[in-house]
Amino acid sequence: MYTQNGQFMADEDLLTMILDDLKRTVREYTTAATESNCQTVRRAFTDLTLDTLRIQGDLYNQMSQMGFYKAPDKALRQAVDKQIQSAQQIQQKSQQFVQQKMNGTGDFRQAPNVPQHQPNVHSSYYM
Repeated sequence: MYTQNGQFMADEDLLTMILDDLKRTVREYTTAATESNCQTVRRAFTDLTLDTLRIQGDLYNQMSQMGFYKAPDKALRQAVDKQIQSAQQIQQKSQQFVQQKMNGTGDFRQAPNVPQHQPNVHSSYYM
């Protein structure tokens, strides 16, 4: 279990494990922020997400400098721009969908599939 120099784990293995945990934590915080209906809780998880991303980025940079983490080849700017454009289009369509649903307009409005319920109020038989 111990390395030849008496360490519990090799530095690279330990740092990789921490980096993986930070990535997992960001996913969990993002999910919590997304699913929260309380603005205070949402803000808290958003702040935690941003802090964890900063720590993860710092650790990644340190590992890169130490030669522990080989960065993937750089992406072509054209490919990145295409992904950004696609994400923006999806975001715009999502916003339009939500707006139409909120206004009750557009192609997404659906006629009710059950008849309108009549109030269950009758004149009283008792005084």
